[in-house]
This record gives sequence, structure tokens and C-alpha cells, in this order.
Amino acid sequence: MAPAGCDARKRPGANPLAGRANSPYASDMIGPRLTPLVESLPATVPFVGPEAQERARGRPFAARLGANENGFGPSPRAIRAMAEAAADVWMYGDPENHALRHALAAHHGCAPENIVVGEGIDALLGYLVRLTVAPGDPVVTSDGAYPTFNYHVAGFGGQLHKAPYRDDMEDPEALLALAGRSAAKLLYIANPDNPMGLAHPAETITRMIAAVPKGTLLVLDEAYIELAPEGTAPAIDPEDPRVIRMRTFSKGYGMAGARVGYPHRARPLICPFERGPNQFGVCPPSQAGALAALADQDWLARTRASVGASRERITRIAAESGLKALPSATNFVAIDCGADGAFARAVLAALTEADIFVRMPYTAPQDRCIRVSCGPEGAMQAFGRALPHALGAARAKAASDR
Repeated sequence: MAPAGCDARKRPGANPLAGRANSPYASDMIGPRLTPLVESLPATVPFVGPEAQERARGRPFAARLGANENGFGPSPRAIRAMAEAAADVWMYGDPENHALRHALAAHHGCAPENIVVGEGIDALLGYLVRLTVAPGDPVVTSDGAYPTFNYHVAGFGGQLHKAPYRDDMEDPEALLALAGRSAAKLLYIANPDNPMGLAHPAETITRMIAAVPKGTLLVLDEAYIELAPEGTAPAIDPEDPRVIRMRTFSKGYGMAGARVGYPHRARPLICPFERGPNQFGVCPPSQAGALAALADQDWLARTRASVGASRERITRIAAESGLKALPSATNFVAIDCGADGAFARAVLAALTEADIFVRMPYTAPQDRCIRVSCGPEGAMQAFGRALPHALGAARAKAASDR
């Protein structure tokens, strides 16, 4: 299911005969020979990109604030490294990602054998599910959490069990209890959280790891960890078999388009990971850019400062319109629109009409919020101008609907 406020995009291959009855080959067409599992899945994917929305609208967005991208961009050193490596795209990327793995191991104080590099957390979550979840296996997550994980579980035949959020945060106790009752193979939690942006302290995650039921693997999605306050990332023995940490260069390092992510975990699971992923999934420019970005921690520090200032700016914009922003440990802010999901969707629709791209959570009661990415001052100004008018349009719609 697509997030509220976005139209679901059709899964490739869905309804292949639609509109083709007049084809001269119609009598011979039986469609792709899909498996029963794939045939049973919804003909949609989790997200509709801003580019697709721009094509449908016939004009570009003035402010791109909906995809949790880092609008402050990557390190200039990373850009130069990618530009220099562009001449090497005739070659496959090093399938072992040797230089990057060793640099990451040094950065995290673990062995290179504890790390695998792949094409972003989304792909790595898919590989993990494929490696560990057989059809019918139970998997636990939060109702309203990152939907791409759910998409992978459904795609490989797993059975999702969902715990509700508590106080706009994922509920570790409820997740652990549900994992115990269901004998879950995987238990997913994002810290900091997407889509609400809040974070549990390291101590909470440490206690959660200690309480993981036997036979359950905790999947700790730390996509936003570089942007979180000190004390959010727990110290975890890289050989601890109870947890796998997912990290990315997409958020703090500003390289979402390069598609570079990595899990680090005990070697017995990392070894099977090397059998599953696309061995040529990370191209030479992406490997070079990630290596240079990792080496430029000064740029990451400046990015953290810019994101922090932007979070404060979004909070002020919300307050000026009488709205409350939730505290955020990420590069986006959830803004409580003060009513229900229908009202928030109307606000989002009005912002879209005003050429401002934002998204929103899609499960109640979190769907009372819109979610706004941090970005440069020009984008903030555009959002600040549009929000009061969007709220007015939503209130007028609510009044006319009564």
C-alpha cells in the first residue's frame, strides 16, 4: 500500500493484457508466467517518486521536501572522486568492495569480514529477507513503520505481525512481546524512526537486544544515525548474533542516488549475505564517492549543523501557523496538523498544488502529520509561504464536507 497522499504506482507487469484485446497477437497472449506468490501481491509499490508526480502534474516542484533526501548534498571530495571514477564505468565495480569495506571496518572498529556493501538499505533488507524468511515465516514490525521492509517480507511469502506505535514511537516492549508470541524470524525497528523522526536512546536498544527471543534476529535500521544526537547509537559487539545493523550513505552523507549501504553483523550471517546480493550492485563511482565521503568527517559535521538549523526552521514555520512539530533526530520533521488523517491529506494535496513536495505517514494516528525534509533556505522559504495557504484550503474543504 502506498503512503497516504500519494497514488500507488503499478507493479511492473501488472495487468499485462489490459487495453490490448485488439492486438493481432491477443489470442496467443497468456501474460508473463508469474509465480502464485507474485500473482497474489498487490499491483502497487510502496512509494511514488516526485518525478512521477511531476510528470502527472505537468510541472516541476519548487521545493523537493518529501523523500528524506539530504538537500545539503555530499562532500565536495566525494563529488570529485565520483567524477574522476566516471571514466571507469566501462568496468564492473569491485564485487568485494575491498577498499570501502576496509575503510568502514576501520571507522567502526570491527573486522572487514563483519561488513558487506550493497546497493542501499532497501536492497539489503530484501537480501536479508530472502536469506532468512521462508514462505509462512512470521516477521514482526510496527504498524506504520518503513513500508519497504513489509514489501520485501510479503514478496518472499513471510507473514507480517505488527505492533502499534506508542506516543508516536515504535514500542520496543510490544515488539518484543509480539516476537515472542509469534516465534518471529526477524524483528524490525528503525532508530531513529521513519516516518516520525523520533529516536530511542542507546540504552533502550541495548535492553531490546538483550531481550530478543531465541531464534529471532533484530534488524536495527540506522539509516539516520549520523544525524541523531550523541547517545542514540548503542555499542554493540560486531560478533553479537542477535542483531544486524543497517547503515547507509544516503542520509547523513548526502548520497541517496549513489545507492550505497552496508550491514555490519556477526560473520556467520555476513558470509551468506555474500551469496545473495548482486555482486556488481555498487558501481565504481559510487564506491569511490562513498570512500571519499567517509574520509571527510568534517563535511559530515557541517551537514549535521545544517540539518539541525533546518529542523529548527521547520519547527518555527509550523509554530507560526499554529501547528506543533514533533522532536526529530533525523533530516526531516513530522508536523502535527491538529486533526485527523483526512485533514492532513488535504494539507498535503494543497501543498502539492502549490508545488511543494512533502509526504506523510499512512497509518492512524500518525497520519495526522505531514513529514517535511530539511533543506536549504530557499526550499524552507517556499514551504513557509505555502503552508498557511495549504492549511486554509484544508480547513475550507473540511467545512464544506461537514
